[in-house]
Amino acid sequence: MRIVETEILSDKEKEVLRELWNEEYPSRLNCKTMADFELYLNGLSNTKHYLLIDDSEKINGWAFTFLRENEDWFAIILDSQVQGKGNGSLLINELKKNNTSLNGWVIDHENEVKQNETFYKSPMPFYIKNGFTILTEIRIENEKMSGVKINWTR
Repeated sequence: MRIVETEILSDKEKEVLRELWNEEYPSRLNCKTMADFELYLNGLSNTKHYLLIDDSEKINGWAFTFLRENEDWFAIILDSQVQGKGNGSLLINELKKNNTSLNGWVIDHENEVKQNETFYKSPMPFYIKNGFTILTEIRIENEKMSGVKINWTR
């Protein structure tokens, strides 16, 4: 696996990433159309994308950083087929090289259902293993998600 860093995504990459997003995140976070996905991406500022690509040039994971309210934020999505093999840590470590602090929202329960009708597994143990602090007093609760803020600082 290798990581390709870019600030601009091609239309083909966007379509692959929207499918990955919809397959791996809970259903209520799905971007139903490409226009929804574009609207989300265009709403981010100072965005950098990190694509996890295998030997056959398939995108197996995606992480991105962006600026929100003067803080560096990130999100990461891995194809379930490559989870648990060090690929998420590979991506996180790449983000850490380029940032002094990272913030994210993490679903901290396991009652969300994915598009394929399986339960979404909270990645909280992954973030703890990778040195993030759980800010239990800061939560997001809306129609899209229920989660807690996490932070990593160098």
